[in-house]
Amino acid sequence: RFTRIMLGLAAVGLLAGCETAPPTRVTRFNLGQPIPPAPVAIVPRNPGDADGLAFANTASAVAGELRRLGFTVAAPNDATTPLVAVVGLDQVTRPGPPRGPAFSVGVGGATFGRHAGFGGGVDVPVERPRESYIDSSQLEVQLKRRSDGTVIWEGRARAITDPSSPAGSATALAQRLAGALFKDFPGASGQTIMVK
Repeated sequence: RFTRIMLGLAAVGLLAGCETAPPTRVTRFNLGQPIPPAPVAIVPRNPGDADGLAFANTASAVAGELRRLGFTVAAPNDATTPLVAVVGLDQVTRPGPPRGPAFSVGVGGATFGRHAGFGGGVDVPVERPRESYIDSSQLEVQLKRRSDGTVIWEGRARAITDPSSPAGSATALAQRLAGALFKDFPGASGQTIMVK
């Protein structure tokens, strides 16, 4: 019985520690005209980022969404595509709420009568609360006509993540932002939506 009680308390503690990520904030703009799928090259907003890992993760996620929509994704240096997708990712890391101590000691006691019992316990922290951080990330994508440089579609997706969680990894974050950004493409121009 004691084991069952302890397992139940542990489960409650785990559930209490789970956090739901806030939704992704998405805003898009377009010319109010259909955007038929076409070959597109994905390039970084800052040319110096072309060989970086961050751009590779972001470009891969954006490419996956464009392919899902029927676009043909060409090599970044392909100058023959009618469309160019200009991609930029901005991130800011700031302190988050303090976490509980990494290690604590449980102190408990129990008093039992003949037909009834009472038990109690308390956790005594051994270390100070740990520091935590959160990332504020924004993905920006512009679809341009190569012929005249006109931006025919533009979108921004912003999310808050815990960099220490699996959802905060570079790959997971890029997929989350790109998935939200291209949801129901092209979207209502000028309207901000929240995507879970």
